[in-house]
Amino acid sequence: MGIETAKAIDSRGATDGRDRAAAKRRARGACPALAAPMPTGDGLLVRLRPAGGALTVSQFSALARSATAHGNGILEITARGNLQIRGLRAETVGQLASDIDAAGITVPDGPAIEISPLHGIDPEEVSDPAAMELALRSKLQELLASPRLAPKLSIVIDGGGTFGLSELSADIRVVALAQAHWLVAINGDGATATPVAAGPAEAAVSAVGEILVQLAMLGQGSRARDIDPVHLQTHFPAMAAIRSMQSCSARMPLPGLHRLADGKAVLGVRPEFGQTRASDLTALLDLAKASGATAIRLAPGRGFFFLGLPAERVPAIEAAAAKYGFSAQAGDKAEHIAACAGAGACGSGFYETRTLARRILAAAPDLFDGSLTLHLSGCAKGCAHARPALTLTGTAEGYDLILNGLAMDRPDERIAGGRIDFAIERLARSIEDNRGAGESTAACLTRLGATGVSKVLRQE
Repeated sequence: MGIETAKAIDSRGATDGRDRAAAKRRARGACPALAAPMPTGDGLLVRLRPAGGALTVSQFSALARSATAHGNGILEITARGNLQIRGLRAETVGQLASDIDAAGITVPDGPAIEISPLHGIDPEEVSDPAAMELALRSKLQELLASPRLAPKLSIVIDGGGTFGLSELSADIRVVALAQAHWLVAINGDGATATPVAAGPAEAAVSAVGEILVQLAMLGQGSRARDIDPVHLQTHFPAMAAIRSMQSCSARMPLPGLHRLADGKAVLGVRPEFGQTRASDLTALLDLAKASGATAIRLAPGRGFFFLGLPAERVPAIEAAAAKYGFSAQAGDKAEHIAACAGAGACGSGFYETRTLARRILAAAPDLFDGSLTLHLSGCAKGCAHARPALTLTGTAEGYDLILNGLAMDRPDERIAGGRIDFAIERLARSIEDNRGAGESTAACLTRLGATGVSKVLRQE
């Protein structure tokens, strides 16, 4: 399995000198876990993933109360379905950790392992991802704890079913192909990851262990994309024969009422732009608990599922969700906007991201046909979205528009603060006027390019 190799690597790594500049370069990519919260413009941020992404309703309420007592009362659910608590201080992080322990919430050490949110209750599930996670954590404990692994190393276990994780990218993917038969792939989502091994659970665990050893040997900060293909082929000589294997998992929308094949139902909700105030969350949870909800499953897409609600109580919870700033309706265009905390919630933000998001949704709804994500970033850090998107970055002078990039990238156009509404309306109208039959918003923007967009925005 290479565990002895990993021990030797860690021993050698403990004596390595660490250059300050390199450490600073890595800081932006650090994972703000309880043991190492991340400084932000509104204090310290902690990101945590409860075991299996599962909580009781009472545990989620306890987290919300703790976020108010020890932070600024703002909670976020990330695109990967992890929970973030904002506005903490150095002296309150330990108090949050104590509250988490008191609530009986388990947060496993090491890299987050994300599993299908409806694990164990989805009758269409191909194989049990929770059992696979347990096997990885028990058999690869020392490897997973290695300080030489990248802080943001991502591992996904997709058990299939009605809410699979095929759209979620990861360093390491473990995908159920059939009962007790798993595919291990690296560096990508369900369509792009490179398969390296397939077989029973024991073979999958062994393959993950070999990948972790290679990553540890490369050193902290290395990701699956950094593994030499020649080395990969050496360790997995049969990988070429399994390239045609595909994930069996499907993807259903998060928000709304979903009836599973065995007659059970779950209700998916998403806080507006993935963020909620603890008071609103607590009010919704209290009502859901009184209506019979028993559990919560955090889910990719910045939301969560209620389990246990009787069907006759669902309409009341859907109405309450809307009242408290949550969407329980599929097709909500707001799901295509990634917005950071923004000015008013974060000291680094130059504009109120959520206010602008609502204005854009009202003024240019046709922009959001599902083909692109609009990233509204209050500053160049780009906290809310780490992948290329149509991005508006806040600056002291106004906004930087990046057509297909990150918040820190060189802008394709600069927009003065007072012209942003005009600019968005012009851009939306130009796309509508220039879009060909069947052409998506993203394809039209790509065809217009930076030159075409700049010309549109500079017209009076």
